[in-house]
Amino acid sequence: MLSSILQGTEAGGFIVIQDTVKYSGRGILKCFINAALKRGENVHVVGFETCETEVRAGLDSSCVEKFHFHEGHPDPLGWSCRSSFTVEQFTTEDITLLVQKAQHAKASVLVVDSLSFVLRHHQPVVVCQRLQELRKGGVIKTIIGLLHSDLHQQGVVGSMCHLASAVISVAPACNENCGVAKTTRRTKSGKVMQEEEYFNVSEDATLSVQTRPHQPGHVQTEQYVAEPDPASNLTFNLRLSNEEKKAREKVALPFVFSQEKKSALLKPSPGSGRIMYEPDANDDFDEEDPDDDLDV
Repeated sequence: MLSSILQGTEAGGFIVIQDTVKYSGRGILKCFINAALKRGENVHVVGFETCETEVRAGLDSSCVEKFHFHEGHPDPLGWSCRSSFTVEQFTTEDITLLVQKAQHAKASVLVVDSLSFVLRHHQPVVVCQRLQELRKGGVIKTIIGLLHSDLHQQGVVGSMCHLASAVISVAPACNENCGVAKTTRRTKSGKVMQEEEYFNVSEDATLSVQTRPHQPGHVQTEQYVAEPDPASNLTFNLRLSNEEKKAREKVALPFVFSQEKKSALLKPSPGSGRIMYEPDANDDFDEEDPDDDLDV
């Protein structure tokens, strides 16, 4: 799944690369940039946490004319006017104008490095609204954002992930040099797919997806864990022995009548009362129409 998202992102998609202090997602972010450049797409990177030299390192040199870096790292707040793009300019109008200046026939890819820095200076609801407007604006094909999930509250991270069409959560692999990517993808029909894969990022910003590494000498076996017995520590017994079960079956239930009791109840006894009815002359009873006397 990770390779399919990397090579063929859908138009109007929003991809969130979610990392923590334990494992950085900037390496896989560069793989997305490099793959978009090789497809001939224009890539606009808004860099608040890294410089242009660091992002360019390892990218395909034949596609540098399609790479546009908007420097925000030296002065992200615009205090000394040393940055070409500040966090206050993270608006739908400014980003659209920025992309249109270098836009060609195809829509561009917008990379935000990182969304965590933007969320520190804008309300989450405002960021979500602007990202949604950029997705539907027409000038941007795909938005890729790096999110440091351990810097925000769970509700903020959930809002970003709910808006995204794909969420890639990266973490270190146990005793391995590669990383683990847990990918959640939501299709346009509403279907949600999840997959966990191992990956490795090379120096030329190429992503190689691997299967689960085999650890020699370690065989994982399933252990059977017995469920606790809720009746083991009770002061009374909830179970019956065989003798007690036989005695219970011999007890007559109060609502079950024996044959003798049925005969005694159904047999008429002497002096029992009866109701006798004799019709008189005023009774007009028609056997063919018993309801003839009713006014219907």
